[in-house]
Amino acid sequence: MPAEAAREAEAARTPGLPARLAAASIIGDVIQGGHRLDECFSPQAVPNRLAGLEPRDVALTRSIATVSLRRLGVIRHALGELLEKGLPRQAGRLEYTLIAAAAQLLFLEAADHAAIDLAVRATKLEPKTGAYSGVVNGVLRNLVRRRDEFLALAASGEHDAPPWLAQRWRKAYGEAGAQAIIAMHMQEPPLDVSVKSDPQGWAERLDGVVLPTGSVRLKTRTPITELDGYSDGEWWVQDAAAALPARLLATKPDERVLDMCAAPGGKTAQLALTRAHVVALDRSAERLKLLTANLSRLDLHADVAVADATGYQAQPFDAILIDAPCSATGTSRRHPDVPWTKKPGDIETLAALQAKMLARAALLTKAGGRLVYCTCSLEPEEGEQQIAAFLRRNPDFRREPVTTAEGIPAEFINRDGDLRTVPSFWPNDDARLAGIDGFFAARLVRQA
Repeated sequence: MPAEAAREAEAARTPGLPARLAAASIIGDVIQGGHRLDECFSPQAVPNRLAGLEPRDVALTRSIATVSLRRLGVIRHALGELLEKGLPRQAGRLEYTLIAAAAQLLFLEAADHAAIDLAVRATKLEPKTGAYSGVVNGVLRNLVRRRDEFLALAASGEHDAPPWLAQRWRKAYGEAGAQAIIAMHMQEPPLDVSVKSDPQGWAERLDGVVLPTGSVRLKTRTPITELDGYSDGEWWVQDAAAALPARLLATKPDERVLDMCAAPGGKTAQLALTRAHVVALDRSAERLKLLTANLSRLDLHADVAVADATGYQAQPFDAILIDAPCSATGTSRRHPDVPWTKKPGDIETLAALQAKMLARAALLTKAGGRLVYCTCSLEPEEGEQQIAAFLRRNPDFRREPVTTAEGIPAEFINRDGDLRTVPSFWPNDDARLAGIDGFFAARLVRQA
């Protein structure tokens, strides 16, 4: 039997080991390979680390990988304290095996002996790490002995964000604001849905609460597809902050509306619900398939176009929504891989792309038409500074400030009249009901 097949057979015979191996591999795919965590759990993922796993093992894999990335800063610090000589060179996936095990020992309700034993077994199965099984055993046992020390460090929040990113947030939001953002990122995210109608009724049926902006926040942990109204297309999953930019566009029946970077389609659904003629534009044909499937479930329609937004040509539109590609740092609570896969240079690159998209959107906006630009980023270069630069370059556009009369909470409106949410808004004693994604949105009008 080939060595790889033998290792797979041995892993399959050991309960809990396949999930630990998959989790360590996915952590490596994210940290080293730059894969998005969500994509790693897609059936189309390459490589597919979940092949052959039972549903309960898939759930355990997701739990370990998610917590490992959410708490990566303090886990790495703890391992650095315990590995006196650092990680051995050419040790394959040793770091990711240790990270997955440390996450279980510090933050998940795993039995100490099981987490350590399975980590040692995983180490022995990998040719490059087999010689270090004793190191793994010793490090993890010492981690257990010093667990209270490391949990106290975790509670301080000192290592919960990469230093470069924490420094940016301190500059933009102040020391207290940055700490509040980072603390919220350590919590399990809420589940919000946008409903076609009757938010209060659906909140009662889905065991949720109606938020001040009209979204429904769910308390239940029932799988989404099993919830009342899902198969009937009565609602769709969408963070409460993400639901606001399309509302700011205030589209009307029969208006021609362009949704730039439309996939996966939550904002497209909002626009289509107003009975506007919506063009859903995205450069990814695969992602547009997901959008089309979502619209079909919701019994809504939009014209789908596969194209690069920076070069898209069409007759001018009454209204345009740009949900631009961005660093996505405002969604770190929902996507804990984001802080650890982004680099400082990414923000400059993305800001340049956003400027190109805005320039194209300006050409496609009718005189008197509206343009809403938004990003799920906390970085001023991708929000406030981007719009300031756009208005300097385009004197035929003016800002139309957001107001509380539109159902937008006053704390969401910055001094320029733009929308700015941060994750620490909406505190609640129940972490599942607290917070919101970090978003920026500006509404602009092309003067006639």
